[in-house]
Amino acid sequence: MRGIIFDGVFDVAGAGKMEREVYRLSSAINSTAEIIRRCLHNDASTSPPTRLVRWNNDNHVCTILNVDGSCIGDPIRTGFGGVIRSYSGSYVTEFSGFINSPNDILFAELTAIYQGLQLAVNLDFEELVCYSDSLLAVNLIKGDTSFYHVYAVLIQNIKDLLNSRNYSIHHSLREGNHCADFMAKLGATTDVDLTVYSSLPEDLLSLLLTDEMGALFLRS
Repeated sequence: MRGIIFDGVFDVAGAGKMEREVYRLSSAINSTAEIIRRCLHNDASTSPPTRLVRWNNDNHVCTILNVDGSCIGDPIRTGFGGVIRSYSGSYVTEFSGFINSPNDILFAELTAIYQGLQLAVNLDFEELVCYSDSLLAVNLIKGDTSFYHVYAVLIQNIKDLLNSRNYSIHHSLREGNHCADFMAKLGATTDVDLTVYSSLPEDLLSLLLTDEMGALFLRS
């Protein structure tokens, strides 16, 4: 099946105060317990410093787009996805898609960036910051790409979208990109080129709430 689906916006704030508090407490307990566990079992003289990562806007007061690509399964299935939020973490919309070929993670990462930026343009966002956990993809877009690069056309299309509005792209550590990773894996499990969702997948809600509340994750 091929197609594009879009209809409406779901507000995470409607999840309710009680559910927020439960997730806040759970995330804090889990993060603290893991930090204590590592402190007790690792030799501080030989272990690298613990690094905590969370989803954040890096002080950008505008719309935030997180994207990711995924190659999973056997045989390999390739997908992409992303989430658009406000700078405070409030949900706007999300998307995912399936790539029939090639099974190339760089192509999936670049496709996620392109589709996310195109969606943002279609939704008429004038200012936006895009985060990808693919440092290679980000560097290719920010740098001078060879005309002969296998994905030169796609990279140039991304640059054109960035230049068409007040958009920018930055690298994100994968621990701060959980929601986009979820959507990319979801895209890989479907046969739809692109889906823009009218309602939240149930399993994504907890990830969004965790991000919005500033939960910390240990950098592995």
